[in-house]
Amino acid sequence: MSILKVARMGHPVLRQRTRPVDKHEIRTDAFQKLIDDMIETMEEYSGIGLAAPQVHESKRLFVAVLDAEGQGEGEPIALINPEITVLSGALIDGWEGCLSIPDIRGRVPRAPHISVSALNREGKRIEIEARDFPARVIQHETDHLDGVLFFDRMRTFESLTFMDEFSRYHGRREEEEEEE
Repeated sequence: MSILKVARMGHPVLRQRTRPVDKHEIRTDAFQKLIDDMIETMEEYSGIGLAAPQVHESKRLFVAVLDAEGQGEGEPIALINPEITVLSGALIDGWEGCLSIPDIRGRVPRAPHISVSALNREGKRIEIEARDFPARVIQHETDHLDGVLFFDRMRTFESLTFMDEFSRYHGRREEEEEEE
């Protein structure tokens, strides 16, 4: 397996709509290696999700760890050709970051309850119902497949912050709010 180079904001691949993956391509050694390399890259950079365009591949594929706490604990999964259905229309703001926009965080409105239909790495159709943080991850990664960055979804840039300031001023407050 290999650590792949992550495209950073400004690279054209991040702004292009990706092509659907043909079911026959999924079973190829090259595609399976891409999934493994993406998982290894995501883990190397302490990410919880990584979309194919972020590693310079214009394919409708992302990998993610969908644990409810957002700690990156659990088994990574691959979702191919995902299609999202919003199950709750009321958007909720939450903090997001991105490996392609290092050291920056911002509050992004997302649907808190979704379902996603996709192919898994074996090419089988799967359905996942997700709430809260896992729903946010799926929407964020699927946006990458459409050439959308989290900045594009922000209502305002007032919350845009570097990680140091996020940890100092926002991280502690977010933890206190969760405890209430």
